[in-house]
Amino acid sequence: MAVTMEQAGKWRARFEEESPEAVLRWALSEFHPHIALASSFSMEDIVLTAMMADILPDARIFALDTGRLPEETYEAAEAVCRKLGVRIEWCFPERTAVEELERSKGLYSFRESLDNRHECCRIRKVEPLSRALSGLRAWVTGQRREQAVTRRTLPVVEIDEGHGKILKLNPLADWTEQEVGEYVRKRGLPVNRLHDMGYPSIGCAPCTRPVAPGEDPRAGRWWWERPEQKECGIHARNAGANRRRNKGEGEE
Repeated sequence: MAVTMEQAGKWRARFEEESPEAVLRWALSEFHPHIALASSFSMEDIVLTAMMADILPDARIFALDTGRLPEETYEAAEAVCRKLGVRIEWCFPERTAVEELERSKGLYSFRESLDNRHECCRIRKVEPLSRALSGLRAWVTGQRREQAVTRRTLPVVEIDEGHGKILKLNPLADWTEQEVGEYVRKRGLPVNRLHDMGYPSIGCAPCTRPVAPGEDPRAGRWWWERPEQKECGIHARNAGANRRRNKGEGEE
């Protein structure tokens, strides 16, 4: 069921200054079971998982297994399940699409051009995400404005134009990295071991490296590209903001 601009505007005004827990409490009461958190097992996603499990033990959590995730991410996923008692709905890319890509272009085509990288992300992330969101009325992400230039104007509530105009919630939009870390420590939540090894942002293993002190938090993602290109296509709004900025139209 598509969300109207009027509805989204009212909810945005209502929840922009509310706590993440208040946003999630409302959303789960309004949309469950047709709402889910998309988790990559970042600290942000683990924070949201804990909040959602506190509110509703059977809140839905899904994750995309791209086939190229680091071992540490799988370990974090298992630790989250044990600690919080949640069940993860794993989603996978289409086997034939992955086979065709690797047979025709090899295992590292994504490093050869931006188009090739987008193709790999589309097959391994974007298409599985579309299937995961099918039938949902809303989904939750761990995006924060502080994370990247593509997320500076990120709202707490928005319409996902690319997925049937369902509601998209970013409850941690205005949280800082420090606030996320403090919540994790306070709750004793599991953390992906790669964070302690210099990885503030974690994606597929071949596309992620540690970040040096003082570097942008997403400098380790697709490090061979310009910062303005660093979205995989999952968050279409961010990619659209990139295109407008590159054309000189400014931010949203």
